[in-house]
Amino acid sequence: MLKLSENLLALLRQPSTCYLATTMADGSPQITQTWVDTDGEHVIINSVQSHVKIKNIARDPRVAVAISAPGNPTRYFQVRGRVVKVTTDGAVDHIEMLSQKYTGAPYSWYGGRNQVRVIIVIEPEKVSSMG
Repeated sequence: MLKLSENLLALLRQPSTCYLATTMADGSPQITQTWVDTDGEHVIINSVQSHVKIKNIARDPRVAVAISAPGNPTRYFQVRGRVVKVTTDGAVDHIEMLSQKYTGAPYSWYGGRNQVRVIIVIEPEKVSSMG
């Protein structure tokens, strides 16, 4: 597994803008802005089980993420990799932690509390950067 640099890890631990790209069934790209996190080895994203990106990942686990620095979007990292795990374990606590990181407040449950939250674990295979 590719080791994430200290600069990328620092960016993943900040409230950085992140875009996740997956592939639709017809081969076309699908992209979503998300909150992002890391466990020190993987890129971690929290989502809702019923969202299109989760269906895309189940069919094709290859993804790309672009993470830009808060206040300086021209400084960014691109990570291409593979989703190695999608789990509900700890996902509710994780979205609450991410909400504190990004908004300083509890999660607003935009789609309602009946949504099933999932954690997406991405193993990096290639990393590039700019800025």
